[in-house]
Amino acid sequence: MTRLLTALAALTLLLVAAPASAAEDGKTVFATYCSTCHGADGAGDGAAAAGLDPKPANLTDAEFWKTRDEASVTKVVTEGGAAVGKSPLMAAWGAVLSKEQLTAVVAFVMSKKPAEKKAE
Repeated sequence: MTRLLTALAALTLLLVAAPASAAEDGKTVFATYCSTCHGADGAGDGAAAAGLDPKPANLTDAEFWKTRDEASVTKVVTEGGAAVGKSPLMAAWGAVLSKEQLTAVVAFVMSKKPAEKKAE
């Protein structure tokens, strides 16, 4: 329970933090708003991840990407996990980030998708 409260406190701090400028790239936006849960590299191993159930998505996992595309990533980043039937602990960032920041962070998340292996 303490871990969950710690994680929720960290999310609250992120929500009240001053929005990043539109000039920041997706990696910087991700580091500011997403890495606490998803980890610096998007592996779902951020500092708050230990206290979350379910765990944050591993954005570097090929299995994760089997059912996701850019539109679904945009929707979950903008509207939150509950909007797509996932964890309500995944915050909605649409009211916090500018359109440019949303576009940039979605592009950064999409860059975590592993390259598809070609059949030999």
